[in-house]
Amino acid sequence: MSTPPLQTPHSTPPAYLLGLDLGGTSVKGVAVTPAGEALACFHQPFDLAQPMAFAGAVKAVAAQAEAGLGRPVRIGLSAPGIAAADGRSIAFMPGRFAGLEGLVWADVLGRSEGVPVLNDAQAALLGEVWLGAATGLTNVILITLGTGVGGAALVDGRLMRGHTGKAGHLGHVALDPAGAPDICNCPGSLEDAIGNHNIRARTGGRFATTHDLIRAHEAGDAGATDVWLKAVRGLAAAIASFTNVLNPEAVVIGGGVARCGETLFRPLRELGGGFGRKVWGHEVRLLPAQLGDLAGAYGAARRTMEAGA
Repeated sequence: MSTPPLQTPHSTPPAYLLGLDLGGTSVKGVAVTPAGEALACFHQPFDLAQPMAFAGAVKAVAAQAEAGLGRPVRIGLSAPGIAAADGRSIAFMPGRFAGLEGLVWADVLGRSEGVPVLNDAQAALLGEVWLGAATGLTNVILITLGTGVGGAALVDGRLMRGHTGKAGHLGHVALDPAGAPDICNCPGSLEDAIGNHNIRARTGGRFATTHDLIRAHEAGDAGATDVWLKAVRGLAAAIASFTNVLNPEAVVIGGGVARCGETLFRPLRELGGGFGRKVWGHEVRLLPAQLGDLAGAYGAARRTMEAGA
């Protein structure tokens, strides 16, 4: 799905929802009608080293939207970390975003009706189910491949959150019980098998990024191919496990690493078939994400439409 440019104000602005996605260096936003028509998108960088600069960027995007399109009917926000049970804030985000934990966004944005807040990967899944790769599906897994590995799951039409809200941390499953612990103390995790954060270590210092590794693989570098296919094999094994636990219709794969297209999806399909991804004649589809960097913003907007949001 293509991203609409920032549009000039309508003579009579339509009612719209504003979805905001707080990332590590910027806030992305989308103004979208309840019917799914995108009206405008926004991007506001900030310096995470500056105290509470992220909150200022969120308010700036909201102000831009209101100046161009009028006051939104509702605002939703996605952010890294675990959302509070009441959906008003991020309850747990250690080590980064000082001031984010417990920050009530309805107060920050002056919205007395509330601003529903959810985890960024969970929001991305809602966006893809609403307007992206998984439109109309009710049992879907999302995996995002980037610096780490994010994830979320929709089960029987409901976003899975779990007891404390961290359900869907699919990157932190063990592929090798004898492996080194990851940042969540999970041994030999999927995130450490394919995440960009440790690519230098996994390649003996040869490559600075996963994209460099992929380019070398595509150019016929045998060593790069070995490393890349080992990572894809780990992902295929994890997906086979997820499908046995959650029985999805499809697995949507997004994030920067997934943008290499068939370099990822072809071996993933081949390996996954051998791991028994087919259940009772039904083969789980592997779908590339469609909404790109705006998936979380679309999902945050969609969340405002749900009962109790």
